[in-house]
Amino acid sequence: MAKFGLSQSVRRVEDPRLLKGNGRYTDDISVPGQLHGYLLRSPHAHARIVSIDTSAALAIPGVHAVLTGQDWLADGLGEIPCAVPLKNRDGSLRANTPRYGLAVERVRHVGDPVAFIVADTVQLARDAAEAVMVDYDILPSATDLATATKAGQPQVWDSASNNVCFDWAVGDQARTEALFASAAHVTKLTVVNNRIVVNSMEGRAALAEYDPATSRFTLHAGTQGSWLIKDLLGKSVFHLPPENFRVVTPDVGGGFGMKIFLYAEYALCCWAARRLSRPVKWASERMEAFQSDTQGRANLTEGELALDKDGKFLALRTRNYADMGAYLSTFAPFIPCGAGTKVLASVYGFEAIYANVLGVVTNTVPVDAYRGAGRPESNYLVERLIDSAARELGIDRIELRRRNMVPQSAMPHTTPVGQNYDSGDFSQVLDKAMAKSDWAGFAARRAASAAKGLRRGIGMAYYLEATGGDPSERAEFRFAEDGYVDVLVGTQSTGQGHETAYAMLTHHQLGIPMDKIRILQGDSDAAPSGGGTGGARSLYSEGTALLATAATVIEKGKQAAGEVLEAAAADIEFEGGRFGIAGTDRGIGILELAATQRARAVRGESATTLDAAEVAAVPHGTYPNGCHIAEVEVDPETGHIAIDRYIVVDDVGHAINPLIVRGQVHGGVVQGIGQAFMERTVYDPETGQLVSASLNDYALPRAADVPSIEVELVEIPCETNPLGVKGAGEAGAVGSPPAVMNALVDALSVDGITHLDMPATPEVVWKALHAA
Repeated sequence: MAKFGLSQSVRRVEDPRLLKGNGRYTDDISVPGQLHGYLLRSPHAHARIVSIDTSAALAIPGVHAVLTGQDWLADGLGEIPCAVPLKNRDGSLRANTPRYGLAVERVRHVGDPVAFIVADTVQLARDAAEAVMVDYDILPSATDLATATKAGQPQVWDSASNNVCFDWAVGDQARTEALFASAAHVTKLTVVNNRIVVNSMEGRAALAEYDPATSRFTLHAGTQGSWLIKDLLGKSVFHLPPENFRVVTPDVGGGFGMKIFLYAEYALCCWAARRLSRPVKWASERMEAFQSDTQGRANLTEGELALDKDGKFLALRTRNYADMGAYLSTFAPFIPCGAGTKVLASVYGFEAIYANVLGVVTNTVPVDAYRGAGRPESNYLVERLIDSAARELGIDRIELRRRNMVPQSAMPHTTPVGQNYDSGDFSQVLDKAMAKSDWAGFAARRAASAAKGLRRGIGMAYYLEATGGDPSERAEFRFAEDGYVDVLVGTQSTGQGHETAYAMLTHHQLGIPMDKIRILQGDSDAAPSGGGTGGARSLYSEGTALLATAATVIEKGKQAAGEVLEAAAADIEFEGGRFGIAGTDRGIGILELAATQRARAVRGESATTLDAAEVAAVPHGTYPNGCHIAEVEVDPETGHIAIDRYIVVDDVGHAINPLIVRGQVHGGVVQGIGQAFMERTVYDPETGQLVSASLNDYALPRAADVPSIEVELVEIPCETNPLGVKGAGEAGAVGSPPAVMNALVDALSVDGITHLDMPATPEVVWKALHAA
């Protein structure tokens, strides 16, 4: 392969099917005899369950079961687990938050599942839920992250004193303290990373079947990787070998991290299917999703930046209060700790870093990975701190960044928190972004806005992402009887364009026409392993596996071609999808060869087939990075913010399909803008009710809220994978919140405003201007 020969903007091959309504999502699947599940959820943020009377509901014709937490325990089922065994900085284990499929003894957030009703129809199950009588003893609740750890606050879990379930740290504390002591200047800033409701277009759903003859479950569910769900269901919940579970993920309409995890509803459908010997289906309603899908961000972070007399960064010190919600979700502790802190150095040459993370439990929906998963939060803190330091020191904010960027000549570079950057040219990316945004011409544009009575600001953020995920990935090629090639992958598309990217790679390696390639994913029975999708890992992980498997196909093909062409395998060459004898015009195409060998095998003749599978080690993550520049205009009479210009220059390594990369960046930027200016998750401080519990109350960005987003790619190839790719799926969401917030603060600086927290809604901006 020419290492960096793929760079075509190919339209997505999956789009015609999806745009014509021919996608097949979980809720599209029905099986004969299926029943329907509905969840009765807690209306209270915190309460003891005194009693549950299910008799009236069970008496309704067509109701087959009303299951409670006591039934769950009686059947010997285990916990919906947190898979991160984190240790505190004193060496002790984090607190546990035992979570079952249904609440036992207490409910701990509005929406906590209390009873699972299974009936002939969804409407009947919903009606029966109203007949379930639950006697609650309402308890005080803690829903405010800023006060939850204070003395005297209601305790969510007895095992988590002051609602702190872990106290974790990374970095060299002594070295950091010494550098702060010697610093010429220290900038301090506390920032809020507001809680996000994910709102994927497709809601979660599940359909479970149980075969008593084989003791096997089949679960259809919209996940980001079937194998994780299979393992957790088997080992943690049912105490059965994972092989007893087949998890099938069909098309998925958006994941953003939220669909990685094992949810109670998946286990409940499996459990009910086994008890009733009937398939059981459940599908989330939109308001239900607000109360049950894991949410994102929810951090309150104190940051301190130490600088010397020349404005060089010495050290960074942070304390992050990370809201975990009422229960520790599958990967929840890892997000602010392992994922978030590893990018605190960003692209800058800090001498030392010390980061302390406090996991805080509250009576709210659990929090876990959301697009970027910890990295947006850390980048936001660093970029806001740098702008504050520049303002305090009277140093140009661009110049301050330039002074502290790690130069390309220093690659590979190891950061104070142990990350090893293999490649990057941060100054080049910054220069291109400055030129593309016409930063030099901003003063004239600001003056023009001022003449109209408007405030204009420009802001930039340089971000660095660190991808992650399973340290291996699998790929398999099967040459099918109908002349197609089935490519089985271990990742899971949730809308990113995987089918196109993998077909491009297969075509490039094996010369097979793209319209003869089928990408198969999501069935844990079809392939023995898969790392799923998350952490922007898919292309470099699965791509490495595809290359390894294609190489095996070529080697097997040379042997097979030798058999057909009556030549030694050593004399066979492969190029452009054709095997040929070196120095002659005799050859055979790869699809014809596969068909020939398959026919020989059917006849019982000796034949080397071309089918192959490989598991590739993926020991290294990657470090996508880039510069976002936003220009905003603010109407001081209304507080309305208009984003006038938005520029992105990204280094995502080798861009296999630039069209898909730009689309991914666009989507991430829009999500970041939504968080920065619009999305506000509100819990009532007295009752713990989720006030913003529907799309009537929770604002998502619309087309009119989003500018034209210009994306330029600077390709600095990654040195740790054969494709040279770095990952692009989360990049837009990492860089956009600090870019637009820095632009907003710049716009309002003429009024003496130096800091605002997200979400900076028009009301927030208007109040700040009038207070100023």
